Amino acid sequence: MIKKIIKILLLTFSILVLGIFYLSIFGVKTNKFNNQITNNFLKINKKINLNLNDVNYLLNPYNFTINIKIQNPQILLQGKSLDVKNIQTNISLKSLINDQFLINDLKIKTKEIKLSDLITLARVFQNSPQFFFLSNIIKDGFVISNINLEFDEKGKIKKNYKIEGSVKKAKLNILNQLKFQDLNFSFGIEKNTFSLNAMDAILNDINISSPSIKIKKRKKSFFVKGKFSSSKKNFNIAELKAFFTNSFNKVDIRKIEFSSNNNFSFNINKKLKLDNFKIESIVDLGNLIFKEESLKLKLYLPNFVEEIKLKEHKIVVNYNNNKLHIKGSGNVLLEDKQDNLSYQIIKDNNSISFDSKINLKNNSLLIDFLDYEKKENQNSLVSIKGNFKNNKKIRFDLIALKELNNEIVINGLDLNENFKIMNIENLNINYINNKKILNKLNLKKNNSNFIIDGESFDASKIINNIMDNDEQSLSLFHSLNSKIKIKIKKTYIDEINYINNLYGNINFDNNKLTNLKLDSIFPNKKKINLSIITNDNLEIITKLTSGYPKPLIKRYNFIKGFEEGNLSFYSLKKKGLSNSVLTIDNFKVKKVPVFAKLLSLASLQGMADLLTGEGIRFTDFEMIFSNQKGLTKIEELYAIGPAVSIIMDGYIETNKIVSLRGTLVPATTINRTIASIPLLGKILVGGKTGEGVFGVSFKIKGTSKNLKTTVNPVKTLTPRFITRTLEKIKKN
Repeated sequence: MIKKIIKILLLTFSILVLGIFYLSIFGVKTNKFNNQITNNFLKINKKINLNLNDVNYLLNPYNFTINIKIQNPQILLQGKSLDVKNIQTNISLKSLINDQFLINDLKIKTKEIKLSDLITLARVFQNSPQFFFLSNIIKDGFVISNINLEFDEKGKIKKNYKIEGSVKKAKLNILNQLKFQDLNFSFGIEKNTFSLNAMDAILNDINISSPSIKIKKRKKSFFVKGKFSSSKKNFNIAELKAFFTNSFNKVDIRKIEFSSNNNFSFNINKKLKLDNFKIESIVDLGNLIFKEESLKLKLYLPNFVEEIKLKEHKIVVNYNNNKLHIKGSGNVLLEDKQDNLSYQIIKDNNSISFDSKINLKNNSLLIDFLDYEKKENQNSLVSIKGNFKNNKKIRFDLIALKELNNEIVINGLDLNENFKIMNIENLNINYINNKKILNKLNLKKNNSNFIIDGESFDASKIINNIMDNDEQSLSLFHSLNSKIKIKIKKTYIDEINYINNLYGNINFDNNKLTNLKLDSIFPNKKKINLSIITNDNLEIITKLTSGYPKPLIKRYNFIKGFEEGNLSFYSLKKKGLSNSVLTIDNFKVKKVPVFAKLLSLASLQGMADLLTGEGIRFTDFEMIFSNQKGLTKIEELYAIGPAVSIIMDGYIETNKIVSLRGTLVPATTINRTIASIPLLGKILVGGKTGEGVFGVSFKIKGTSKNLKTTVNPVKTLTPRFITRTLEKIKKN
């Protein structure tokens, strides 16, 4: 009996062991508990339902739990069916026996499902703004994931969850500006930590890849840190502009080719707002071609046509707390001539500072207002350092040009948005200009005024600009209100002639010259004095006197061989209209082409020969004229000399037309005419009697390069001519 009991017990135990062994290894399939499983999922979330086939139950004898494995279930969610590879969970054996079916953990392996469906599933658990945003930007893509979850007694997910998986061929569109194509990566999600690995994608036509991106949850935000790189290629400019919305307004980029390696980090809050953004990039810029019209480089670089080309640049970019730092160097091409450029740019809020150097060898450089030109194949270094503020004011702390023994240095130059000078602190020049003249002087600011002193300076360019400009202003300045004190030992008024010890003051009020007084002396000890005054009636009065007028007359190309004389000039200008008188005494000229032609046409060939030989002497010259907006009206030009006299009037319209008319009379005719006047003639010229009246009337008309001259060789002298001649004779 005992043996039978023992056998039964052994058999029962064996069956039990075998059963446990079988259930532990092979388990059992049944649909008996499907409703209980489904009900427990509904407890997690009422919007989730399952479609189950047979479920496999596997016993774990060590902790008396049952492992439930569901093959190929379907998650039914808001009219969608999500295919899942399998779902696993563990429940206690006791709860199964007591019909208290509680899910302790959950392992889900999905098949390849749509990324948008996964976001839909996530929004069921937590319908946050982030998931709503993701649902709008995700346009395509697939995901495979392994999800491990644990639940507390109330069915809530514990914080030790772990999710792994991969995303393939995703497409994202962020505000129609950032477009991701073929986005692939693997991911891992744990408590407060997200990781993205082996990512590659096409972003706005740019191939990018990233070995790792980490996301950590903080109190009220997420901290994102990672690396990415882009491959070298010729980018689509239209697509690239999405990254720099406000940076392409003034720069016309034609072509760009680069690759980069980047480290970045930032915080993003629940409202998707970024802060503390940092990025460090190493950029290999292969090619950048752009057009920038506002710089007006053609004025300074004669070889420049329209495009700037940067080639083979190595650039380091750092962005930290709204501060951008760019440092780089490489080749710059202005048309087809290559030079080297290095630069450093720092952007901090609304201020941009810059420090750049360009080694100019193959390109020429022209500074027209200084009459300076660096030739090609001559080494020079140009340094520029300064800053912008609010895109309106440009500050140059330093502009320096060094080439052999030539040096131009500017400190403290402020320009407005129209590139007008608002302030300059110091200017030092020491160079030989295009006329082989040494320019060595210093301009220094003293409070609101300036001091200019130097050894030598070529002022011919400035003189020509002033003579050719109707307005007494400095167009380079925005608003000049200063007194300028000048002291220069040697000042050239053209490439040959110069004056010594130029000394005086110039006053400007809102760019207008209000008071000027300059005194100097020629090498032959003849003096020259210039004064300009603006009186209380806003009339500008100019006075110029010189005991050596030859260098001043020389600038008028149609007069050659001017010698001797004394010059006096007086002008009164108001509201753009100037009335002037020019007087020259006791001079002679050897060649005036128009004058020579008049003498020849008047059959006065002997005088014409004299004009090109020893020259014709004049005792008096006076011109009364007015000028307004490029129109010069000659009211009267009168010259008298021993050989010939002339009176003339007319007008000259700058760069358009010349129209003059007048009377030319040999001196013998004048003497005879005056002698024929009763009593007065006898007093002025003695006992000679007139034998007739003879003169030549003429007209000159046409453009300055194509003047036509006509004469009438027989004419009775006008009373006006005789009167003016008598006035001059009386003075003498």
